[in-house]
Amino acid sequence: MMKLPERARTLGDYFLRELRAVKSEKIREARGRGLMLGIELKEKAGPYVQHLTERGVLVLLAGATVIRLLPPLVITREEIDWATERIAKVLTTL
Repeated sequence: MMKLPERARTLGDYFLRELRAVKSEKIREARGRGLMLGIELKEKAGPYVQHLTERGVLVLLAGATVIRLLPPLVITREEIDWATERIAKVLTTL
């Protein structure tokens, strides 16, 4: 069984790769450390935070243009995939 710091690093790396694979003109950069992740947009992030929350993805604002993700350390790859799918949909269709 993985220890939590190792788990956070492994799943954080996976989540970050998935976020960086999202093809959206709105994204300036996806960055993170462990499971502390951020998606910096080229425009204000508030409306996107609202749409993601409505779709069940709990995110926060970190400044005017950054969507902050702080998933629990017990998140699964399936849940990461679920969240990434919704993030991609919001950032490519709105």
